[in-house]
Amino acid sequence: MVSRLPKWVELGAFLLALVAGVVNAIGLLGFEHQSVSHLSGTATLLGTSLLSASLQHTLHLFGVLLSFVVGSAVAGFLLHGSTLKLGRHYDTALVAEAALLILALWLLSGGNFYGHFFASAACGLQNALATTYSGAVIRTTHVTGIFTDLGIMMGSFVRGEPLDQRKAKLFVVIIVGFIVGGTLGALLYAQYQFFALLFPTAVCLSLAAVYRVYATNLR
Repeated sequence: MVSRLPKWVELGAFLLALVAGVVNAIGLLGFEHQSVSHLSGTATLLGTSLLSASLQHTLHLFGVLLSFVVGSAVAGFLLHGSTLKLGRHYDTALVAEAALLILALWLLSGGNFYGHFFASAACGLQNALATTYSGAVIRTTHVTGIFTDLGIMMGSFVRGEPLDQRKAKLFVVIIVGFIVGGTLGALLYAQYQFFALLFPTAVCLSLAAVYRVYATNLR
């Protein structure tokens, strides 16, 4: 599946992973140490909160989980199929993600915790976007599965199987993008607080514009 993707997918995956890394870093530093780009930790916190936390905190964690699913549902509504195809509404999905990040910024800068939900929905939308164009191979909002797949590939290579170099390169690109995004997100948050979310918003809008121009010209 990865071998069928166009050559520029690596750059797109890097930028999307960068966006997720920035948003997640801002979440960890500013959303009460709440991750929003992936749900494993949040689901665990929800489970423990059923015994030890207040009802409001439990409902808040549930809201973060539900928002991620809603964001994914938006992508599922906008996009069809499991392969990359020009003409599909990838640009619309990216603009929707940017709008969700702007709403998160507006609410969080005013001290409203509902902004967490919009940030989580933006990440869910982005992760579903990457899933639909890669046939569920690529995840850009978290790297647990990427590290796992990379480890499996390394073990298979040691056993004597051929290494899919492009797939391995793509996984490394995503990992590097997410880590660089985390560093950049920390730097931006230290300087601009929640207005740091303007950076991933700008990246999403830029990618949407580039995709629209590219798809139009190829037609």
